[in-house]
This record gives sequence, C-alpha cells and structure tokens, in this order.
Amino acid sequence: MEQVNGDTLAAARKVIAVHINYPSRAAQRGRTPAQPSYFLKPSSSLALGGSPVERPAGCELLGYEGEIALVIGKAARRVSIEDAWNHVAAVTASNDLGVYDLRYADKGSNLRSKGGDGFTPMGPALLPADAVDPAKLRIRTWHNGVLVQDDTTGDLLFPFARLVADLSQLLTLEEGDIILTGTPAGASVAKPGDVLEVEVETVDGRLSTGRLVTTVEEGTTAFADFGARPKVDDLQREEAYGSREAAGLAAVAPALTPELKAKLESVATATLSSQMRKRGLNNVSIDGLQATRPDRRVVGLARTLRYVPNREDLFKTHGGGFNAQKKAIDSVNEGEILVMEARGEKGTGTVGDILALRAQVRGAAAIITDGGVRDYSAVADLEMPTYFANPHPAVLGRRHIPWDTDITIACGGATVQPGDIIVADSDGILVIPPAIAEELVADCIQQEKEETFIFEMVKQGNSVDGLYPMNSEWQARFQEWEAGNHND
Repeated sequence: MEQVNGDTLAAARKVIAVHINYPSRAAQRGRTPAQPSYFLKPSSSLALGGSPVERPAGCELLGYEGEIALVIGKAARRVSIEDAWNHVAAVTASNDLGVYDLRYADKGSNLRSKGGDGFTPMGPALLPADAVDPAKLRIRTWHNGVLVQDDTTGDLLFPFARLVADLSQLLTLEEGDIILTGTPAGASVAKPGDVLEVEVETVDGRLSTGRLVTTVEEGTTAFADFGARPKVDDLQREEAYGSREAAGLAAVAPALTPELKAKLESVATATLSSQMRKRGLNNVSIDGLQATRPDRRVVGLARTLRYVPNREDLFKTHGGGFNAQKKAIDSVNEGEILVMEARGEKGTGTVGDILALRAQVRGAAAIITDGGVRDYSAVADLEMPTYFANPHPAVLGRRHIPWDTDITIACGGATVQPGDIIVADSDGILVIPPAIAEELVADCIQQEKEETFIFEMVKQGNSVDGLYPMNSEWQARFQEWEAGNHND
C-alpha cells in the first residue's frame, strides 16, 4: 500500500478544511449547519507521521482533531455529486491541529490558529479511493493511548462526494490538493509530551492507514510584539476541551432554572414590583401595552430586537432578505421571550402572523413589542401571547428598519438586556435582573404569606390599623398562624 511521503505533501497546492460535518460534533457545538463551510490551511502546515508538532511558546490550548483527509487525484471543476468521487485518488488519516489562543486574531479565517508549521500531519498509508466506500469508513483518535474519538462516515452531514462537488463550483481542485472532512466529537487539548494517534480504516477492518503518530513539543521562541499574541479565556477553554467540565471549569448555573421559574409563576406581578421597589428598582416595568392573551402568565428569558427609524437608503441594505427581524424570530429558543424596541411608534406593524407563528413553533413564551402588530386577528388566535401597543396594517418600511439583535434595548419605557427575566400577566410586564431573582422571589413568597394572613384577619372583622402593615403584636400572631399552617 502506498505511503504518504514528501512527494504527497509537495503536490498539495491547497489544504481545505470543513468546519462541522459529524452529527456528534454538531451536537457538541450546539449548532448544525445547513450547508458546508470551509477554511484554508497553508500547505506548509503539512507534515509526515512521526514528526513532532510544536505548541507555540506562550500558548495554552493546542487543540487536536482527528480527521479523514481526501487527496484529489485529478482536477475537478463544476463536477456533479455523482462524478465527484472519481476525482479523489486516496484517503488517509490526518490531525487538524490548531491553537485556540490565536483564534481571535483572524476573525474566522483560522490562518494563525490553524496554519502553523506541522499543524496538519498526514498518513501513514494512503487508501485508494476506488478500494473503499466513502460512507463506510471509521476514524479513531488516541490521546496518550486512550481512545477519545471513534466514529464512522455513515451519517455525515455532508458526504465526501458532496464536499468535492460543492468546492468545485467556485474553484478548481487540483491534483494533490487535500480536503480535511471534519472531526467527530471528542476532540480536545494536548500538552507538551503528549502523544496523539489517528487511524482511518474501513468499517469491516479490511484496510487501514495505520496510526498517524504526532508528539507534542513545547515551543521556545516567544511571539514578537509586532503581531497578535496568544490570549485565552474560559470560553476558548470550553471550546477547546469540548465542555466546561472537561476544561476543569465550574458549571454555569442557568439564569432561569425550572425551580426558579415555578416560584416566579407562583407570585403576583404586583408583589414582584413592590419587592423591586424596596431594592430601589423603580423603572423595571414595560408600560402601555395590551395582550392578546391577558389570561396568561408568562415567565422567560429575554431576547432582544431593535428597530431604528426608517431611512430609505438604509432600508435597502438592512430591510430585505434575512434581516434582523427574521434572524431574531428564527433564533428564539424554547421558553424565551422576544422583546422588541420600536420606540413606542404605533404607525407600523413590527410583527405579523407568519413571524409570530414561527416564534410559537420555536417554543417562544411570548413576543413583546412597544410598536404595532399586523394581522391582529391571526396573531391573537395563537396560543403564544403577544404584548403590543396597537394593531396596524403597515409593513416595516413605513417607519422602521430592523437593525440588530441581542443588545440592550428600551421597550415601553424600560431597559431590557438579553438574559433578563421577564414576567408578564394581566397586571403588567416586569424586567427582573437575573442576579437578584432568587432572593427577590423568596421575599415575594414571604410577602404573599403575610398578605394572605392579613386578608383573613380583615375578613374576620379586624381593623387595618396596626395590621396593614403589621405591628409587632400582629407579627407575633402571624408567626403563630404560619407555624400552624406549616404543621398542617
């Protein structure tokens, strides 16, 4: 079987890598692309198996990704999916190495983070393309002898022939070019002294590339101050290791747990408002709106959308196509509330029946806008509540341009940030800072117990003098009443 050698590497004019292709990796990343996307690695990043790779000095996160590499055998330009595999000469094992410390520097091109010398080792053997079924290959990766990646090509998001055909639509794939076809879940971080191994074989075990071995070494030459220097944060650590737990980071508690949501649903909006006033928060209500479902009570995390006043030249560039309004609707998640800033302008509909339905299908808890609603009857018939200023038949281009999403906005006189907790019912709409929510609702629950007691005492004929609010005598009686109810 032919081996990857210096001639193989020298023949590669282009190295093209696919971002996400395995369902297991898509699940890990939390996004599944509708179409393949790519980045280039320089041919100088290629290396033979057995070669060491340097983790650059000052870098912490050298990520490894076991991948199947395609070697182009004859030029491909505008080829069909049916013909594409005929343009592949061989497959082999590869390791798509890169430093997350430099991801920020090139804004998606990955040149510095993925393009270092030795960052694309390949080999050791080439499996002839005509001797394998591209949908029946297995890839495995070992980190210091421990199996960390194990997947097959049976359910790829984008089969290999599709990648070749897709790329050939815009550029000529030349003989010797290499396509890295994505990595499955399990990719992580290697440190100096670690040994990485990648193997590709047919699922029946008939053919194998053998193990591609790469040893990690520590770089000794520091980056100069005239270029980007390594820097990392916990987000990059989480991305590099695959999870916060794997990176040794503390888990981030969700801002709205099911338990907290249930507590917020159990207390009145009026009680929440009074408790926030005690904390000096007086401007936290979204005012002046009506509801399509006034009988509903909703609690959810805010997502935001901002409209700016219409300007005809800007509407041409921002108003059409998959604009900010449609992006916001199409990205709202289960239980979230989309809050729109329309400046209180009532002369245009800011959402209509189709987009409101799309939000409901995605699981949104509600839509809140301080502008108008189009197709009012249809929107009102939806199960999902919509809070709005008034019905209006006009479309966006009359008064508004959908501008941006998930930023701090103003709606109905209140400032709303993405991730704020929104509570809405027939009494009104409140914006709760997540940091105080647990303490706030605990005090609300206690307040409502006290008010239940006061109501009962008034019902029995007691005067409100000294009872509402309670003086020390009534406080003592309340504690007895509370203890008795608790024992029941």
